[in-house]
Amino acid sequence: MREREIEEYLRKQVKAVGGIAYKWTSPGNAGVPDRIVVLPGGHVYFTELKAPGGKPTPLQLLQHRKLSTLGCEVKVISSKEQVDAFIQGVQS
Repeated sequence: MREREIEEYLRKQVKAVGGIAYKWTSPGNAGVPDRIVVLPGGHVYFTELKAPGGKPTPLQLLQHRKLSTLGCEVKVISSKEQVDAFIQGVQS
């Protein structure tokens, strides 16, 4: 399973529950999470997608910490099962 397959699955699952999963690129800010997930009710999550077994790089972890310090929630997802768990968790 490749990272882009997991990312596409996330996008489809988020859309199925009425949300949007924006692709995020931020020039001059390498290492930002891959997607900004916006769900009904104004819930926003930053998601880092990885191939199974993949881990965020030190630069990505730095960006995750910056976002977390600002009160944002960052999720690292590396499988379709984790996408499903994420969707279930945010709908509860």
